[in-house]
Amino acid sequence: MHLSPDEVVFWQYGAFKLSATIVYTWGLMALLVVGSKLITRNLSTDHTQSRWQNFLEIIVTSIATQIEEVGIANPRRYLSFLGTLFLFVAVASLCTIIPGYEPPTGSLSTTAALALCVFIAIPMFGIEERGLRGYLKTYIEPTIIMLPFNIISEASRTLALAVRLFGNMMSGAMIIGILLSITPFIFPVVMTLLGLLTGMVQAYIFSILAAVYIAAATQTTKRKPDLGGND
Repeated sequence: MHLSPDEVVFWQYGAFKLSATIVYTWGLMALLVVGSKLITRNLSTDHTQSRWQNFLEIIVTSIATQIEEVGIANPRRYLSFLGTLFLFVAVASLCTIIPGYEPPTGSLSTTAALALCVFIAIPMFGIEERGLRGYLKTYIEPTIIMLPFNIISEASRTLALAVRLFGNMMSGAMIIGILLSITPFIFPVVMTLLGLLTGMVQAYIFSILAAVYIAAATQTTKRKPDLGGND
């Protein structure tokens, strides 16, 4: 049993290591790219659509509605980013049914990279929606005294995203590994199914938290109409 897929090294040359984290991460990305290509290859813009396309549109619409309920005004703009985060974490968990596979999300380096993506995306979306000046102004609201606290908040929530996902995924894998060594086979199978459910929940939580942070960065204050008229 390994505490992290980083401990599994497939190839090494000097200081360069090809660990299971790298192999499985790139494997998952290739799987998502090929899978998305195969799933969407027969989509049509005609009035007559297949049941499969209708099913996909229902899923996409539901995800967009969920993002909008978080507080994002134009969910379609952020659907690709947030959806990709969810799919990566979810598929990484679902693949644990494959013998010998260890989810790359069980490595702190992977979860830190995912959290870093969110950390970079937040100001990008914020500047795109509010402009550079409008976004930077949020760091000194409601008063300039809040500047250091807002900066610390940006860093701490990124760290929290990485550590939360890493801790939950690693602990689940460790529990299953321990149970496999001390209990009959049927009980670890049940725990594996529970681990799949936990992985899906973690994918949902990670994506929703990212959506909440993006919503806070892109929220704009609309001016109220002047009902009194001009004198």
